Amino acid sequence: MNSRQKRPSIQPDAGLRRGNGNQRRLHGQKGNSLVEYALVFMFFMALVFGIVDFGRALYTYHLLSTSAKQATRWAAVNGATCNNDGSCDGKGWMNNGPATATDIATFVQAHAPVGVDSSKIVVSSNVSNIWPDSGQPLPANCTDGAVGPVCECYSTSFGTYNSQGCPVQVTVSYPFSFLFPFVGGTITMSSSSELVIVH
Repeated sequence: MNSRQKRPSIQPDAGLRRGNGNQRRLHGQKGNSLVEYALVFMFFMALVFGIVDFGRALYTYHLLSTSAKQATRWAAVNGATCNNDGSCDGKGWMNNGPATATDIATFVQAHAPVGVDSSKIVVSSNVSNIWPDSGQPLPANCTDGAVGPVCECYSTSFGTYNSQGCPVQVTVSYPFSFLFPFVGGTITMSSSSELVIVH
């Protein structure tokens, strides 16, 4: 037997070729990382912008709801008989005389909260002639009808439908536009409130 063993031949550039392959793999991984980062960043920014826009929408709806409640309360205390006790004197938030539907719309637009374009606010108000609270005594202008207590809501003195005991309902609508197109376009927000006219 031959005791000599052949030594493996080492080529001088084998290590270099191996190193070049590793470097090529590292460059490829950097490119993959950059693509992954770009995808994650785009998703993250879309999420952030979506949260901001939906936060604005919630804020706007809350303000519309508050405006409807304030306007209804204002209309309820500025009814046809508010001059009887001198409360409709135009001071503070009070109207100068019984409030009309135009007065209610003007009140809402004049007290539009920050961040809401008052020129885009749509206000509708109506007065029902059905006395809503059967447990309370009827006002003088209400009588028992076939379907329940019915009130005469038209005030002949002032030509307005806002007599005492009649429920007034105010609806405030607003076209809300999202800032970012991928979140949504424009939606119409609406909030209503109802109270009984006290005087």
